[in-house]
Amino acid sequence: MTDNTIEITENIKEAKLADALSERYLAYALSTIVARSLPDVRDGLKPVHRRLLFAMRQLKLDPVSGFKKCARVVGDVIGKYHPHGDSSVYDAMVRLAQDFAVRYPLVDGQGNFGNIDGDKAAAMRYTEARLTAVAVALMDGLDDNAVDFDKTYDGEEEEPTVMPAAFPNLLANGSSGIAVGMATNIPPHNVGEISDALLYLIKHPDADVEKVMDFIQGPDFPTGGILAEPRANIIKAYKEGRGAMKVRAKWEKEELSHGQYQIIVTEIPYMVQKSDLIMRIAKLLSEKKLPLLADIRDESSDVVRIVLEPKSRTVAPEQLMEHLFKNTDLQVNFNLNMNVLDADHTPKVMNIKEVLQAFLKHRDQVLIRRSQYRLDKIIHRMEILEGFLIAFLNLDRIIEIIRNEDEPKAVMMAEFNLTDIQAEAILNMRLRSLRKLEENQIRDEHSALLKEKAELEALIQSKELRDERLALEIKEIKTKFGQKTALGARRTAVQEAPLTVEISIEAMIEKEPITVVLSKKGWIRALKGHTPVDDLKFKEGDSLKCTLQTYTTDNIIFFTTNGRFYTLRGNTIAGGRGFGEPLRLQVDITEDADVITMLVHQPDTKLLVASAKGKGFVVSSNDVIAQTRAGKIILNLPEDDKACLCKPVTGTHLAVIGTNRKMIVFATDEIPMMTRGSGVILQRYQEAKLSDAKFFNLEEGLSFPSGNGIRVERNISLWLTKRATVGKIPPVGFPRSNKFGD
Repeated sequence: MTDNTIEITENIKEAKLADALSERYLAYALSTIVARSLPDVRDGLKPVHRRLLFAMRQLKLDPVSGFKKCARVVGDVIGKYHPHGDSSVYDAMVRLAQDFAVRYPLVDGQGNFGNIDGDKAAAMRYTEARLTAVAVALMDGLDDNAVDFDKTYDGEEEEPTVMPAAFPNLLANGSSGIAVGMATNIPPHNVGEISDALLYLIKHPDADVEKVMDFIQGPDFPTGGILAEPRANIIKAYKEGRGAMKVRAKWEKEELSHGQYQIIVTEIPYMVQKSDLIMRIAKLLSEKKLPLLADIRDESSDVVRIVLEPKSRTVAPEQLMEHLFKNTDLQVNFNLNMNVLDADHTPKVMNIKEVLQAFLKHRDQVLIRRSQYRLDKIIHRMEILEGFLIAFLNLDRIIEIIRNEDEPKAVMMAEFNLTDIQAEAILNMRLRSLRKLEENQIRDEHSALLKEKAELEALIQSKELRDERLALEIKEIKTKFGQKTALGARRTAVQEAPLTVEISIEAMIEKEPITVVLSKKGWIRALKGHTPVDDLKFKEGDSLKCTLQTYTTDNIIFFTTNGRFYTLRGNTIAGGRGFGEPLRLQVDITEDADVITMLVHQPDTKLLVASAKGKGFVVSSNDVIAQTRAGKIILNLPEDDKACLCKPVTGTHLAVIGTNRKMIVFATDEIPMMTRGSGVILQRYQEAKLSDAKFFNLEEGLSFPSGNGIRVERNISLWLTKRATVGKIPPVGFPRSNKFGD
């Protein structure tokens, strides 16, 4: 025990905790970035995907073969290449088979591989899979020394470090992942558009990003939808390698009887689960946050069909959809982040041109390596053929040497000047092949190989010839998977940013009748419906000040004694339970101010505001709406004055009466219209104050309460004068309260 303890102690090395943590965290971060989260720019694959496809290739699961259980594939992957959990490998495999998640699936799945509703795939023991033609194109050239191979984690086998990638997988299928301190999010694109851009770059390597984007319209999501973003924003995002783009659902209007209609959503944004989308919309609907929508139903089968019923047929379809786009996942932002590993396994955010050029460079290197591999095979075969030709011309002597000599190989090499490879090939030849050994056949094959050898040598040496070959390969990919095929047709429509649809507040809020009640102590509440308030209860010592019958969609304005206007929406006023709540909790009315008037805001009308000293002016109703709780000051007041009146301008003349019981009548036109100020003198006082004012039309007469009825004074000449005069005693029967009673 003592010796062991001493040995362990001697192996302990001191290190600073910060340095040790930094070193280990860096190793972890690099492992996460390189070996898990970021795709390689050359083949667009992460290690788990590359190992999965390679394992399926080793199992000979090509598109024309039968399917094998996914459990078998996953077992091979984690047993030979990827020492991680089986669930992570199976999840990666499932995603490569989902046509709603991957634009060009790499795995052909048989069984339940999940759906757009978010339902998970069946267990891997139940599902089967094989490779697709796209995956085969990705791995074309693995047997031709096109890429490097590396030892697997246990050192028993080899795996490719990158795929030859005849198919531009990174842009075609996109990728997403989160690493340590960085992330990637690349959308799928249309392979036909990618091919056109690649072909243009081959001929014009100095082209800028804007020119490349003439060929690539933008993302092409497997679930379709609409890319609703200005072209300039799309180009900017691809130029910088980062940016955001709006993706919205595709919809159409379906006419019904009696002028009714419904909206049918046929495509939803990429990576939005349909069931979650419908549940969230239904929840917002139940919370009355979608006032334009009446109902939502899912009538989908193998195609998406979401039915949206408008609240009313008068609601414009565009207005309804813009409201839903703003408040639900029927429109989402796709955040582009083209962060990838370059050929040196270094993380880098690339623009679209750099990604395409990296792919072309990789394909060029693959072409060189495959050509060199084929060239080496040809040279080897030509050497053997030359040996066969010597053997054919000296067949009897060759047979004699083989029959009689103990070391025939050395004798043949010395006598006929053969190489070791030639002698070995002759010795390994079967007797039945002797009858096929004809000079013409040997010379024809040798001649054909010689021609191919010259072509390959020229190809390896000439960048121009390689570009021509690459262009042919890209055209083949476009023909096989591009726009002319069902798989290649563009699914995501691209349109400019939609025009802004103005949605009125009346449309946003459910219109319901309410009765607003304000008490003398400033408590406010809203009763449902236009109801009488005779039996309404108030706090002890409080009583009714005024009521207002209006709607939840209306703006209600309050004019206070400090000359300010305050604004509240009808739907924001506290409900009718209890005594309501103090108005000061909703707007910042100062303690020394009281509410004079409560009115429903009528746009494009005029209001008269006046102070107790008889000064006032006319203001537009559009100028009194307050945008903040602090209100909006309209009537400027000296310290010894306060506001006392606010009335809508509704007639050609104004009658004004003071507390001194003097009345004047003058034309409304004499009152100036202002946006803010002290105003002009309406009626002149010495010791009195303004009591009330009323607008009326001269030909109709001035009405006021008298006794138990209403009296109309038609002869106004006695009081008709200019503003700013003192006035005369009002008509007989005028109320002693000096109020016009309206």
